[in-house]
Amino acid sequence: MKASERFTPAAAEVLRRAIEDARGNEVFASGRLDDGGLVAELQVAARGHVSAVPAIVAAMDRGDILVHNHPSGRLVPSEADLGVASLAGDKGLGFYIVDSSVAEVYVVAEPARRRALRALDPDEIAAVLEPGGKLATKLSAYEPREAQVELVRRVVRAFNSGGVLAAEAGTGVGKSYAYLLAAFAWAARNEERVVVSTATINLQRQLADKDIPAVAGLFKRKLKAAVAKGRGNYLCRTRLAEALDEEGIFLEKDGQLASIAAWAKESPTGDRADLPFLPEDAAWSRVRSESETCFGLRCPLRETCFFLRARRELADADLIVSNHHILFADLAIRSDGMGYEDAAILPPFRAIVFDEAHAVESSATSYFSDELARFDVYRTLGRLLRIKRDRKFGLVPKLQNLKGIPPKILADFPEAVGACRRAAEGLDEAVLGFLGKEKSLRLTEPTREVATLLFPPLQELERTCAVLVQFLSDTLEAIGDEGEESLEVKEARLVSRTLAKTAALCARFRRLDEEPETVFWLERGGTSGGEAFARLVATPLEIGTLMAEKVYEPFRTVVFTSATLAVGGSFGHWAARVGIGLSDARFETVLLPSPFPYRENALLVLARDAPSPDSAEYRPWVDATVASIVEASGGHALVLFTSYDALRSAFEASKPVLDRLGVAGLRQGADERSRLLDRFKAEASSVLFATDSFWEGVDAPGDACKVVVMAKLPFRVPTDPVQKARSDAIEKRGGNAFMELSLPEAVVRFKQGFGRLIRHSEDRGVVVVLDSRVLGKRYGSLFVESLPPVRVEPASAAEMPGIVATFLGR
Repeated sequence: MKASERFTPAAAEVLRRAIEDARGNEVFASGRLDDGGLVAELQVAARGHVSAVPAIVAAMDRGDILVHNHPSGRLVPSEADLGVASLAGDKGLGFYIVDSSVAEVYVVAEPARRRALRALDPDEIAAVLEPGGKLATKLSAYEPREAQVELVRRVVRAFNSGGVLAAEAGTGVGKSYAYLLAAFAWAARNEERVVVSTATINLQRQLADKDIPAVAGLFKRKLKAAVAKGRGNYLCRTRLAEALDEEGIFLEKDGQLASIAAWAKESPTGDRADLPFLPEDAAWSRVRSESETCFGLRCPLRETCFFLRARRELADADLIVSNHHILFADLAIRSDGMGYEDAAILPPFRAIVFDEAHAVESSATSYFSDELARFDVYRTLGRLLRIKRDRKFGLVPKLQNLKGIPPKILADFPEAVGACRRAAEGLDEAVLGFLGKEKSLRLTEPTREVATLLFPPLQELERTCAVLVQFLSDTLEAIGDEGEESLEVKEARLVSRTLAKTAALCARFRRLDEEPETVFWLERGGTSGGEAFARLVATPLEIGTLMAEKVYEPFRTVVFTSATLAVGGSFGHWAARVGIGLSDARFETVLLPSPFPYRENALLVLARDAPSPDSAEYRPWVDATVASIVEASGGHALVLFTSYDALRSAFEASKPVLDRLGVAGLRQGADERSRLLDRFKAEASSVLFATDSFWEGVDAPGDACKVVVMAKLPFRVPTDPVQKARSDAIEKRGGNAFMELSLPEAVVRFKQGFGRLIRHSEDRGVVVVLDSRVLGKRYGSLFVESLPPVRVEPASAAEMPGIVATFLGR
């Protein structure tokens, strides 16, 4: 058959040039069909030699057909070709063979033509949000907003045309209603699932409990949404049974384990959030579902598995609400070979909406980092062998019941487990000693000190893990095919895989100079009981390439939205950090301002007499000033810090004032985050002292939050290993790390903190910034310029209480 019957001239030329560039060797490509059934777009996935080329499985989800050439000109499929064609056929893809001049084509398998997508009518969808529209009719308190209508039009356009949309929608725009309306409409018309990913549990709850029911109810067709939670949120019945067996007659009837067991008998979900009490980590970690311990299809309790029940709910959903971590886990599995047409962690989907998109870089950085601590090793070793009250538990005692295993292997396991545990302890001790008084430290090269103090314990842990992996391999070999289906064999493979990963990470640290794109660093952690431990982390230097490969290239539509993406009106910083420029995807941005009356209802007070933030006088000044401000406001305040030490100091200084006023002082760390927030909103006059995650995700409208105090501009600690590595990389390529990284990140964080104040159009309050750099440094104006239009008043510490009290009408 002539190639012109299957390829457009342009696509044939692309393939021809690719073959020429490969010097006539074999080339493997994926392509998309146009409306006439011709291959119109081609993407080369791999190159081989004169008689073979790797068939990249992931490429099967990037097109409608797979094609490769036979340099011999003999267009007869080989056995390997037929194998690839079979895989392709299972996914509905076609498979073509061409000669090197792309003149002839042999069709091994015909493609299953994709159903044409049906575009949405932007006017029809936008009308739902306009005055007199369906939403206004359904919600009596609904207020039409121009920015929300514009946002839904932009999202609809992204679904219709494909590509990447980044939309900053200020507080009050109602962005979730806008993208949910477009997503549900797309899913209903095209029967294509959409995933909405968030950074926080709070937003997940808001979407599931409030926004999704309101939007889904607008459609005639019954649409289903489901929330995807991490595996660790669900109870594992097998692990619960093991934990109860371990306790035996010593099980405390009023203890948490017994309470969890009683709850599991009645619970329809097995979801930790549905427990009537907050379980301690020590108790929940014994019974939660974990991928490393899951027997999958071989689990005898599979039919009643809470986690699988939740996943089945996802399979029926038109829209899935996930978090960034779960989504990246799913994408990693797909890009590593699972593909994009089948279920991985999530069922297949073609479009993603990232809400809270300002957190995408940090979420991807966290997920794609590998880390090791002694407790991780202890947990793995405990699955092999643990002794409690002279009874042995774990895999090793179970293996004793199987036939064919040489007694010596089983007899050697306890000593090997002990050696590995000692190696983990030795590495922990060595790293803590190496850190000294430092909280964290980046390893940039194998210096003599690193090689002397760290490499030997790393090598010992690697060796002892490898010994156990070999023991498990010998055990599996001795069991043979007869025991292949046993749970013990499945568990042995899982444990072996985990130990091998630990050994591999140790090896990577010993060869750290061979991975310039990875940041190797050490960190001092602490348990709730105050016990120090070391953490070893390998983090990707940049996540842009990962985003391009795993998000922009395989997915037709990607929408990013947040109230804080732009800096000074520009998306440049954010786009560069998430690798937008590394993809050919069409990229569009839109900046939609908040409809709230900030100029009338908000006041920004800037300190003009604050000591330098790095001076000894600064903290006492902040402590005294915070106390005077919360006294003037009568509470109703959120006080944000960039360090726990500063938080504790200010809290102690303000506590006598708050006690005298009868105002509750709440401090991050004194209780679980959600309970602190609930108290803060319920006790309207309370004052919450917080840091880190409380700069965002705090939604306390009305009287609860009339004042937000920012003790210091939220620059990241310059000694943070990953921050330092990324700064060094920018400087190395001739850039300015402060202007390109540190400052934009701080501005975005500052915008998040400011956004805690006005949550409803009638809210009124004051933001006080106790950092003189806003007024005293040339870059300070960028912080104010990135906020909504707001009145600004410079003031001394002595003037601040009066200004706050007057504005609040006290």
